[in-house]
Order: sequence, then structure tokens, then C-alpha cells
Amino acid sequence: MPDLKLGKLPDREPVKIAFKASPELARMLRDYAAAYREAYGEDEPIEQLVPFILTAFLESDRGFAKARKDKGSTEGSPNDGTAVTRERRRREASDISTRNPD
Repeated sequence: MPDLKLGKLPDREPVKIAFKASPELARMLRDYAAAYREAYGEDEPIEQLVPFILTAFLESDRGFAKARKDKGSTEGSPNDGTAVTRERRRREASDISTRNPD
């Protein structure tokens, strides 16, 4: 087997995740979508914004990053040891939110 610099690509199959939001969270998400529209002049549905919001939150949580690193787990992660950029993870999150796996 050849010794390639690029590691095996991670699983990119979209995963549909459904959840119920509290009325307060639903209002916050609508307000965020309105703020996004005001900032960028583009109307994005909440379903399109949520994967990016979650990605930004998880990437900014230092305690979570440390716990993951200490555990040594990358299972199910888009980063399986290869150099995966934040932009690539955002594109993957976008792909997940725009594909219909049904």
C-alpha cells in the first residue's frame, strides 16, 4: 500500500438530526436569522443557519476541545488526524443542512 500524505477521507454521509426547541430558543433562532439578514442582506432559513451556529459554538468551547483531545477520540469527527480546516468543516455543515437524506 502506498504511503500517501493525505489520510483516508472521513465519512461525509449527511446525518439528519431532529430536535424540539423550547419557545425561547425558537425566538432566539428567529432573532438570529433576522440579525443575519440585517448584517448580510440575505434571508437564510433557520435550518441553514443552525449547523453553522453549532459548529461555531463547539469550535469555540475550549473545555470541550480539551476534553476531546484528552480522550483522544476523533471517531465521527470530520478531522480524523488530517489537517482539516475550519472552512472545510463549515462547507461540510452546509452540505449536511442542504441535502435531503430521505
